[in-house]
Amino acid sequence: MSKPSKLACVCAALFLLHTGSGHASGQAAADGAAGPDGLALEDYSLEQLSDIVVTSVARQPGRLASAPASVYVISGADIARAGALTIPEALRLAPNLQVALAGAQEYAISARGFSSQLANKLLVLVDGRSVYSPLFSGVYWEAQDLVMADIERIEVISGPGGTIWGTNAVNGVINIITRSAADTQGGLAQVHAGQRYAGAVLRHGRRLANGAFVRVYGKRDEAGALKLDPAGHPAASEGGGVGRRQAGFRLDWDGAEQSLSVSGDLHAGALRENRAPRTDFSGANLVARFDRRLAGAAALRLQAWVDQDRRRQRGVGRHRLDTADIEAQLATRVGERHALTWGGGYRHARDRFENGPVLQFAPTQRRLRWSNLFAQDEFAATPALRATAGLRLEHNDYTGTEVLPSLRLAWDHAPGAMAWAAASRTVRAPARIDRDLMLADPAADGRAYLVAGGPDMQSETAKVFELGYRAQPATALSYAATLFYSDYARLRTLEPQPGGAVFRNLGYGRGHGLELWGSWQAMRGWRLSAGAVLQDVDTGVAPSSRDASARIGLATGDPRSYWQLRSSHELARGLAADLLLRRVARLPQPAVPGYHELDARIAWQARPGVELALTGRNLLHASHPEFGAASVRQLAERSVFASASLRF
Repeated sequence: MSKPSKLACVCAALFLLHTGSGHASGQAAADGAAGPDGLALEDYSLEQLSDIVVTSVARQPGRLASAPASVYVISGADIARAGALTIPEALRLAPNLQVALAGAQEYAISARGFSSQLANKLLVLVDGRSVYSPLFSGVYWEAQDLVMADIERIEVISGPGGTIWGTNAVNGVINIITRSAADTQGGLAQVHAGQRYAGAVLRHGRRLANGAFVRVYGKRDEAGALKLDPAGHPAASEGGGVGRRQAGFRLDWDGAEQSLSVSGDLHAGALRENRAPRTDFSGANLVARFDRRLAGAAALRLQAWVDQDRRRQRGVGRHRLDTADIEAQLATRVGERHALTWGGGYRHARDRFENGPVLQFAPTQRRLRWSNLFAQDEFAATPALRATAGLRLEHNDYTGTEVLPSLRLAWDHAPGAMAWAAASRTVRAPARIDRDLMLADPAADGRAYLVAGGPDMQSETAKVFELGYRAQPATALSYAATLFYSDYARLRTLEPQPGGAVFRNLGYGRGHGLELWGSWQAMRGWRLSAGAVLQDVDTGVAPSSRDASARIGLATGDPRSYWQLRSSHELARGLAADLLLRRVARLPQPAVPGYHELDARIAWQARPGVELALTGRNLLHASHPEFGAASVRQLAERSVFASASLRF
């Protein structure tokens, strides 16, 4: 059974069983197959799923069914059933995200285009703490980790979120929300091991004498090396692997009118790339949030966090970043028709880079500051028609004050059906790489450079227009569709000049497309979910541009389409099966062939609190590329791992 070919046959047989076991699945659902910490996995009605609360659209709780945005929610149960070991693996469940494996735990993740490992138009938050790096406005995915069983949900917004969340929320927002310590009491021990993966988690939660709840955890993970693409490496060899360890805590206290949450994490790891220096990374964070319920349905939130990040690639350079952030928000009602949310915040970062022989920054150290004020009003014109207008003013050290407005309309034209439209302006502010980079020419002995930041680099801008529809025409069926058009200006280009090339804002682009997804409760205990994105992203340069490298400037590693089909099924009492079939069209630059793949998981609830599972990834092919030029890319490979979970 350990051979991949045999597992693929078993999964094919499982699929046949999967489609013909209605009686068994109904019995399992009736018996209440339980997920993480006692959550039912597949016995939610679609009405309950529509009533899921989301906070990323308006910074205050609202029903998913009433959110005038292209938002998809990945639940904690979804993550458990997929057997996701990392955050990027969990994000594959969102049909409005493109997720491409580029290395052992390195990914290119984007929404609505502009995908690359340096993707800079997607804002990522963990419990309100931003995890993008001001060095390049992107995310080091291999450095982001959580106990997957502690994730309550992941809210994925495709489209602009600048009015609410600020600059860099151009094409989307990923908001990862973890569970309260009150919901994770008792002990949890998990282990997994297989062809590429090995790891363990230990977590314990308890109630304190003062009524507060606390949990602590520790975890360790290893992901083995991937094969390099033989198209670029005729002598096939292995790429990189990654290992990391992490520990942390969370404390929650909830009183009659106020609540307090404090959490923190420590992590350290190493990324080992073939023919490249080892990269060591580490970090720590502390987040505190205070909520108070005021008179008249008003609510006050104060949040502060500090974050320390360290990254060193031997022979290349060392990066050290220390960040502190504080914000306040007040949500209140004005009369019977207005729901107003307003607030502001301030962030300070000390960014230091110790230059290597090639990768250099000038100056090597900067103190960066961001401040913002925002307000958003939801106005109920009629019981069925709502308008939401918002404005954010955000100041940064590079370009001064940016103006980020938005207007959204929502029409509940029938029970369970809503049409919506939106117009927004958002920006991607310069990062240090845009202004301060000095990529030295090794052949010139430090006297010349290949690429340099542009002193005149301004913010990239986007004007985005959306039309959406969300409906539940029957108890067992729900779906959502969004049409979007994005007009990009001042995109980054790389312009040659004597002695090297510099970044400038001489590019433009247009993106348009359609996002679709839906769920069908085929029978009790069996749910089918599907999603697809059709998109076209075109970029160009001004007549005065001599863009020297589209890979660094106007890189768009985007497929014209991608889709997925997911099945979650209770086969029998305590036996659950999940399949995820996905298809990604070819990438134009760098050229990557299109592919289709199948992931599968079967889990057995051996006894209350004990689960055993077998998970297979990429079962249709021995290996395939997902991202990057053939000369450097690594291959996603077929793999199998077993896992065990004990709750006590």
